[in-house]
Amino acid sequence: MSRPAPAPVRASAPAHTPTPTDRREPGEVFGPAFTLFADVLLVSLLTSLCCLPVLTAPAAFAAASATLRETAAGGRSASARAYLVRLRARLVPRSLLLGLLVPAFVVAVRADLALAGGDLPGRALVGPALVVLALGAGVLLLRASAAPGPVTARTAWQRAAADPHGSLLLGAALVLAALIAWSMPLLLPLLPGPLAFAATAVDLRAAPQAES
Repeated sequence: MSRPAPAPVRASAPAHTPTPTDRREPGEVFGPAFTLFADVLLVSLLTSLCCLPVLTAPAAFAAASATLRETAAGGRSASARAYLVRLRARLVPRSLLLGLLVPAFVVAVRADLALAGGDLPGRALVGPALVVLALGAGVLLLRASAAPGPVTARTAWQRAAADPHGSLLLGAALVLAALIAWSMPLLLPLLPGPLAFAATAVDLRAAPQAES
């Protein structure tokens, strides 16, 4: 008696693998990672130029953060026109007054360094204290510029106090930027973009925690 032929084994359908979001479209030369790099580079150069009057530094960083925030939300590339529109919206008297604190802070630091060179007691602690003070001021400036809305010192204090871990990350970013500027001064015009990107990323990271 002959045995019945075994039923053919059906090959299982291959599991559907999701398409990676960073895959390039046909004919596309560069991927989204390079597009982000180009956006940060453009924002860096524009922010460096707009920071030259010194008083416009807070508004320039705020425009940079707003441009990168909209780029991340809408998926569109940054442009000089969009940056200038946001810069014009943030050039208000309040931000200019905040920018006035930048040269005043530099003058105060130089005066303290000159006094530390004398025979004053405790002069060995002046240098580290000034470094900590400068980092704190830089973190507050980045916090104020990354927040949506007008640039204010009150907003900077609130966001720094509500997210100390993010403030420490921004302090580390400032230290790294200072080391890069000290070792390779030619890269100084390219540093505002990564700093604004770091401030925006920290602010977006802290937003879900604040809502919860």
